[in-house]
Amino acid sequence: MAVLGEIRKRPWLLMGVIALALLAFLVNPDSIDKIFGKNPSILGKVNGEEISRDEFNDQLFVLQQQAQQQGQPQNGLEEQAWQVLVQSKLIKQEFEKLGLELTDDMFWSQLQYDPMFAQNPSNFDEKGNFKLQDIKKQIEGLQEAGQAEMYNAWIRNKKSIEYRMMARILFGNLGNGITASKKEADLVIKQRDEIANVDYVKVDYTSFEKTNPTKVTTQDLTDYIKLHPTRFKVDANRNIGYVYFPATPSAQDDAASLNELNKLFLKGSDASNGTENFQNTKNDSMFVELNSDVPYMPQYLKPEQLPTALKDKISGATVGQTFGPYKEQNYYIVSKLLDKKPTDSTMSSHILIGYKGAERSTATRTKEQAKKLADSILADVKSNAANFDKDLKFSDEPNAVERKGSVGWTTPESQFAPGYLNFLANNSKGSIGLAETQFGYHIIKVDDKKSGAMAYKVAHLAKAIKASDKTESDVHNKATRFIQQIQGKSFNEFSNIAKKGGFNMQNPKAVTRFQGQLPGLGTDKDGEILTWAFDKKREIGDSDIFTVDGTGDRIVAYLVGKQDAGLANPESVREQIEPIVKNKLLAKKIIDKINAAKAGSLDQIAKLFNTTKANSDINFFNANIGGSMESRVAGAAFGVANNKISQPIEGMAGVFVVQRKSIRSNKMPGDAKQVLDAIQQQNSNMFGQGYLKSLQDNADIKDYRIEVWDKTGHQ
Repeated sequence: MAVLGEIRKRPWLLMGVIALALLAFLVNPDSIDKIFGKNPSILGKVNGEEISRDEFNDQLFVLQQQAQQQGQPQNGLEEQAWQVLVQSKLIKQEFEKLGLELTDDMFWSQLQYDPMFAQNPSNFDEKGNFKLQDIKKQIEGLQEAGQAEMYNAWIRNKKSIEYRMMARILFGNLGNGITASKKEADLVIKQRDEIANVDYVKVDYTSFEKTNPTKVTTQDLTDYIKLHPTRFKVDANRNIGYVYFPATPSAQDDAASLNELNKLFLKGSDASNGTENFQNTKNDSMFVELNSDVPYMPQYLKPEQLPTALKDKISGATVGQTFGPYKEQNYYIVSKLLDKKPTDSTMSSHILIGYKGAERSTATRTKEQAKKLADSILADVKSNAANFDKDLKFSDEPNAVERKGSVGWTTPESQFAPGYLNFLANNSKGSIGLAETQFGYHIIKVDDKKSGAMAYKVAHLAKAIKASDKTESDVHNKATRFIQQIQGKSFNEFSNIAKKGGFNMQNPKAVTRFQGQLPGLGTDKDGEILTWAFDKKREIGDSDIFTVDGTGDRIVAYLVGKQDAGLANPESVREQIEPIVKNKLLAKKIIDKINAAKAGSLDQIAKLFNTTKANSDINFFNANIGGSMESRVAGAAFGVANNKISQPIEGMAGVFVVQRKSIRSNKMPGDAKQVLDAIQQQNSNMFGQGYLKSLQDNADIKDYRIEVWDKTGHQ
C-alpha cells in the first residue's frame, strides 16, 4: 500500500493508457505458432524481437495502477497491455531503422512534452518553466532513501515514456515530409465543381428479392471472405453461449432485511443484548461500523451529495433526527443527522518544514530538528505577523517565496492533507499556528474566510437486501436442472430450452482469450469462463456451471464454436456480412438478366424490371442518387460519353444503368491554395494511423500467450 500511496502523489510514476493512446489499433497475428519446447517466459515476438513475461507484467502493472487512480476496474487489462507492447516494439524498430537514437540528454529534454508531465500543472512553476531538476531530485531521492520498489516502478514507467518519445519523434520526422501536389488540388476542385445530369434506371435489391428469393450459403460467405482476407483476419476466439441465473432476493428476503434493520434501529443489537440501538447509541460511528453493511463516512456533505430520500428534508432537520427506513438500490437504510455547519472557503499560506522520510521531502534534517525549527519560526511569526514573508526562505516547498506560501482557496472537500484542513476548519481569519501532516510541519496563516452552503454529517445504518440460503439453493437447483436438460444437445436446442424457460441468454460469437469481460455478464467469473472455453481439452458442445462469488448467481456456459487464428469462420460473421453478400448475389442475377435481354435503352431496362426511368444530378462530392450514396454510379456518370448508356453498375442499394445528358461546372468559392492546404492537412492527420496500421499489417507477430498460459497455469 505504501507503493500505491507514493504513486498517487507522483503522477510521473503513472504512464498508463495515455502512454500509447495514439497507437490503439488491434493487432491481428497471422497465426499462433506451435511452441512445444518454447520458453514459457516468452509470450510472443514482434518481427523476431521477444516480448517477455516480465515486460508484459510491468506493462500490466502500469495499466492497473492507472485504472485504480481513475476508479476503473483493474481486471481485464491483459489484452490492452499486450497491444501496447506490440505497438511500442514496432515504433522502436522503425525508430532505429531510420538511424535515430534516443540519448539520455534527449530523454530529459523531451520529458516536459510527455502527455503525463505536460498535462500536470504542478510540474511547472508560475512562469511556465518545467521543474526538471525537482523531478530528477525526487527520482534520485528514491535511490538514496532505499525505496527500491518505488525506484523500480520509475524504471518500468521510464520505458513507457521512451516509447512515447520515439513515437512522437518518428511521426514528427515522417509527417513533415507529407505534401500534396497542385495536380491533386486541381483534381479535387474538378470533382467538387463538375456536376453530371443523368437519366437512370435503378433496380432495387429489396424489391427484386421479393420475386427472386435468394439464400446466402456458407460457401457464399466463405468466397466473400477469401476475396477480403485482410478484413477478416482474426485472433483465436470462441463462440460461447451462456445463461445467467441471478440469485435475486425474494419478497421474503426483502422483508427479512427490513426486519433486521428495524431491529437495529428500534430495538437493539445482539451484541448489546438488546439495550443499544441506532436511536439511543452514544457512539454513532462505532454502532454503524459494527452493524451496518455500509461503512461509516465522517465527511460533511452537501444536500446534493446525500441519498435521494434526504436531499429535500435535510435542511429543516435537527441534529439527532433520523430518516427512514427507506430503500436505496439494494439496501434498506436509516440515516441520522449528526452535525451540520457552513462549508467555509479558506485562503491560507504556509511555511513547510520537511524532514528526511516525510512524503515528497528532499530535506536531510531529522524529524526532531524539523520540529525545533518549526517551533522557532512559529514563535517568530506570532511575535510579528510581518515576519511570515521573511521566514518563507526556510520553506521546503518549491517556489514558496515567489508564491508567498499561498495555497489559494480551499474547502473541506479539497484534496489536502487532513491535518492541514483540520487546522483551517478550527481557526478563524488571522490565526497563525502549527499543524503536522505526512509532508512535515506547517506554520499556517489563515488569510481569509468566507461562508458557503450548509454541509451535513450523516450516519447511515444500512442492510443489504441479499438472497437467503434458500433462494441461492433454488437458483442452484434451477441451473442444475437446466444443464441436465441441455447435456448432449445442439446449441439450437440449448437456445430453445433457455427461451422456453424465460432465461437470460447471451451468445457472443467471437470472444478472445484475454478480453477480460464477457458481453452481458461483467462478473468475477468472466475470466474463469474464458479460461474454461480456451482449454485445449474443451470440445464443442461442452457445458459447465459457474457460481459468482458473493451473490450466489449461477452461469451455465456452452461452447458453441472454436476459431483458430486466421480467417474468420464464415458463420461467426454471418450477421455482419450476409446483407452485403446477398446484395452481391442479387446484383449478379439482375446484371445477368439485363445482359441476357440485350436491352439497348433505359426504357427497355425499366420495362424489364417493372420500374421507371428517373433523372438526377450527381458528382463525386455528392453521390446521392435514388435515395442512397452511390460513388460507383458517380464514377460511371463521368466515365460514359454524353447520351451513351453505361454498363450495369453494382451499387449499394441496387443495380443502376445511367445515361449522361450533360456536364456543367458549378464553381464553388475558394482557391487552389486553400484546397491544397486542406488536402495536406488531411493527409497529415491520417498519416499516423495509417502508418502504424501498415506496420502492424506487415509485421511478423507471433502470439504465444494462449499456449504459454495453458502450460504454466498462469492466470
